[in-house]
Order: sequence, then structure tokens, then C-alpha cells
Amino acid sequence: MTKPDLQDIFAARARIALYVRHTPLEFSRGLGAYLKLENLQRTGSFKLRGALNRVLSLSDEEKRRGVVAASAGNHAQGVAFGCAQVKVSAVVVMPEATPRTKVEATRSYGVEVRLFGATYDDAEAEARRVERESERVFVSPYNDPLIIAGQGTIALEILADLPDVAQVLAPVGSGGLISGVGAALRAVNPAIRVIGVTSRATPTMYNHLKGERLPQLPSIAEGLAGEVEPGALTLDIVPQVVDDIRLVEEDDIRDSIAWLVEAHHLIAEGSGAVGIAALRRCPEMSTVPTAVIVSGGNLDIEELRRIIAG
Repeated sequence: MTKPDLQDIFAARARIALYVRHTPLEFSRGLGAYLKLENLQRTGSFKLRGALNRVLSLSDEEKRRGVVAASAGNHAQGVAFGCAQVKVSAVVVMPEATPRTKVEATRSYGVEVRLFGATYDDAEAEARRVERESERVFVSPYNDPLIIAGQGTIALEILADLPDVAQVLAPVGSGGLISGVGAALRAVNPAIRVIGVTSRATPTMYNHLKGERLPQLPSIAEGLAGEVEPGALTLDIVPQVVDDIRLVEEDDIRDSIAWLVEAHHLIAEGSGAVGIAALRRCPEMSTVPTAVIVSGGNLDIEELRRIIAG
């Protein structure tokens, strides 16, 4: 696999344009930064972009075999949506603790959902077993140049709506989103700073970039959890296109979800709110034109009630 370039990202934009929304870039006076609202994307997450780009690129032979994917929720919905458009069979494996909202939304597209294991890594191992035994095409949530190129289309929209952007904050789990966004920004203007943000409980890419060994812990940002498979493309790309990765605390993520509801009447899931948490903790970060990607809004209603109640 090779790193996608700007031409690949423009090709992805053309391929998925019929299906995705050009999401709003809304200025937040409270943050002094712009919110890139991928929580308002179809399926409620940026993951639709990469998943669609991969599914729409399937060969006829791959379509006949069908696909299998593993996901904590948002990639599952992107794959399911894409497969529904092109009438391809899909099996999606999700951890048993996946929020009900994400499970039901995935099933609504007519794909087979299997709940397996306690973590994303367990679900991916099961999906790989299905791949081996059924010869279905495994659609990775991050380790695929087509997935990364699809996520990079977010950067093209930010550049179009905020030409003088000087800094972009993006959630970082296994690195698919920030690899695509960073690759596009670096190609257009290498001076733009690219900052990853993740929970202290989901430090996989932080550990890789910083040479640390912080442990994985349970997190409200479950979409950022899980290890990265050895040799993954993102392990090579992230150090090339990311200036820094910041850690935020679980309480700050919860407070930021509640703040977004109060200040902007918008819902973000835990992984979607980490960039907001970073800016609220360190407001000096937004002294230059800054965009923060609110990556998803698929938050279970009961979890939202608990957060609002404090």
C-alpha cells in the first residue's frame, strides 16, 4: 500500500460527492475557533467518507465476494450505507459494548451485524477470521489508502471555506482521519499546523509518535480505542503530516459534550469532542485561525442524559 497523494484525495471527493454532505464550518465565539461539523454528516460521522470511497472502488469480483468490517460503530455505518447503495453483501463485527444507537443504525441498512468481544481489537480479530473463512473483502477503518483519501476530503472543504486556516485539530485513534487530513493540508500548504487530539485513555497513536507506553483504558471516546495493526500505513503517515498529539482527560471530554449542547445546540460523541476539550483546556491554542473537526455525533441518548445531569 502507498500513501495517498492530493490527486487521490481529489479523486475521492469526485467519487463520493453524490452521497456525502459538505458539512458546515461554524465559528464558535466561545472557543475562538471554527467547528468542522462532521457530526452533521450523513450517518453522523466522518467515517462515511472513507468507507464510501473504498466500497465504491470495489471491483466486480470483490462485489460478488461481499465485504466484512470491524468497527466500534461509525465505520460500520459508513460501510453499511455504502454497501446498501451498490447492493453488496456485508458482515459487520462490533464489540459487545457498542452503544445501542450505533448498532441499530448499522442494522437499519440491511447488513448482518455480529456483536463479538469486549474491545475493538476482539471484533477485528473476529472479522479477520470471517475474511479468511468466507473470502469476503476486509474493509479496514484506517489501514487502506482509499479509506485515508476519503477522510482527506474533509481538508479540502476546510480549505475552501477558510482559506487562511493556520491550524487544524483532529481526533486521532488509529490515524485514518488525521492521515488523510494531514496529507491534504501538507500538500496544499505545509505551514498549516496539524494537531491530533485523543483521550489519555486511548493513547495508541500518541504512544507511537512520542515513544511512550501509556495503557489503553475504558473511555467515553470509544471510537478512538484499539491498537494499530503492525505495519499499518498510518504508522508511517502520521509522523510525516502531524505536528503534535495532545492528550485530554475523560472529565474534560464529558464537559465538552455538555458545553457543545449548551453553547451550540449540537451533539458530539466522546471521540468527536476531544478537539473541543483540548481548546477549552488550552484556549491559547486558538490564537491563529483554527478549525477543529467534530468527527461524529452518534451518542447514545442515555449516555447524553448522564453527561448533562453531571
